[in-house]
Amino acid sequence: MTTMTSQPRTGRTVPGQSQRSRPPRLAARRLAPYAFVLPAIALFAAFKLYPIGWSFLLSLYKTVDGVDTFVGGENYARLCNDPLFWTALKNTAVILLVQVPVMLALAIGLAVAFNSAVLKGRSIFRLGFFMPMITGLVAYGVIFSVLLNEQYGLVNWLLSLVGIGEVPWLTDPLWAKISLGLALTWHYTGYNAMILLARLQTIPKELYDAASVDGAGAWGVFRHVTLPGLRPAILLTTVLSTIGTLQIFDEPYILTHGGPDNATLTIGVYLYQNAFVYFDFGYASAIAYALAVLIGILGLIQFRVLGDKK
Repeated sequence: MTTMTSQPRTGRTVPGQSQRSRPPRLAARRLAPYAFVLPAIALFAAFKLYPIGWSFLLSLYKTVDGVDTFVGGENYARLCNDPLFWTALKNTAVILLVQVPVMLALAIGLAVAFNSAVLKGRSIFRLGFFMPMITGLVAYGVIFSVLLNEQYGLVNWLLSLVGIGEVPWLTDPLWAKISLGLALTWHYTGYNAMILLARLQTIPKELYDAASVDGAGAWGVFRHVTLPGLRPAILLTTVLSTIGTLQIFDEPYILTHGGPDNATLTIGVYLYQNAFVYFDFGYASAIAYALAVLIGILGLIQFRVLGDKK
């Protein structure tokens, strides 16, 4: 009888054995992470990358007699000579330079108050000031348009009780800007205050104790302990507020439709008008890309100024 001897089983590959005979477990393990992220990548490419790329191509075309004609950078050159674009940019800059600092200053004050042990019922106040943020943009815009109506609005009725005449909240250029600023401040102050409060609660109590031992007063503690501790949150809220203000559309469109006399015409409203009123999608896409570049530049400046110097 012929005795058959079996080779010892080892984990090593026998010389000459084909790599293809290995079990595909190792390859499957390597591909598994990509299989899990593939749906997210596909959705991101379909709903983000494709529209971004297509809008850039669209900004290089112009519709002439119903035919899309390639014009290169003509739409971008048109921005430099468009007075309405510069009016919209100026109005947006006014909101950014006036309303945003006032709103963030109020948010810092509210965050400090919400974190104080002296304030009773802090949870109720926090909820009350955060509630406007969950209100729909269209809903609160309509509410403010009714409240600030010159003829039958509640605000003018209350002012008439103390002898103040009707204020043209939405029909006068200056008051229209003030009305827009009031609406934005009401809606977003509590949201920013919650972000600042979350950061404020992470500041070690030992720092406040050390400042008190050193004889620092309330202003000294706020200046040398609270504000430095809030710096990352202030940077975050400033960047978010800047991006949101430059893209603002719902509030001015609902309250004033960009008027009166283009006093509240923002870049977002002007972009909408060119795209869906005049159907000039190429020029609207150029406005969108100019806005994106502006947001990127301002974001870099804010990170340089407010970011960690290290």
